[in-house]
Amino acid sequence: MAEHQVQATVNGQEVTAMVEPRLTLADFLRDRLRLTGTHLGCEHGVCGACTVLVDGAAIRSCLAFAVQMQGCSITTVEGLTPDSGELTDVQAAFRAEHGLQCGFCTPGFVVSATALLAERPDLTAAEVREGLSGNLCRCTGYQGIVRAVQSVIRSRQATGSGHEAEAGTAQAEAGAAQAEAGTARAAGVTGS
Repeated sequence: MAEHQVQATVNGQEVTAMVEPRLTLADFLRDRLRLTGTHLGCEHGVCGACTVLVDGAAIRSCLAFAVQMQGCSITTVEGLTPDSGELTDVQAAFRAEHGLQCGFCTPGFVVSATALLAERPDLTAAEVREGLSGNLCRCTGYQGIVRAVQSVIRSRQATGSGHEAEAGTAQAEAGAAQAEAGTARAAGVTGS
């Protein structure tokens, strides 16, 4: 099968790669770029474990093809983490509120919650549940997850930092890109 060149920004790093048209974005991220925080659960777009941000919108990477990402900006869970290595407020809240148990679904929830909070920083508990309803968890019962997102909302409202996540994501993209550059090249992907 003929390969096609795709150029995209992944976690702040410009990436150019040759990919088969049938290669999913999830497989590209995991196998070619070694960004294994993007988990594969159902591979049918149902569970949300593979959620990433594409141009700021949460998508299921198992349902998108890598070739569709031409010119896009992709952020994985690894790209959310600041250069300092500290947890984002969303990640810290998941830990503090026991919003994770086995951890398999956690990256998808963290990415989805990050996108949800960037879009609507003042959600009610019911709106959080609805906004995250596309992500499945078999362990937690969702209460800790909802508490975690509500905790972030309260914290951001108290400090007036509702837009902090957007700035943090941009900064994190640049730092994560530097860390992944060597791995991407080793996997046969060139950075520009």
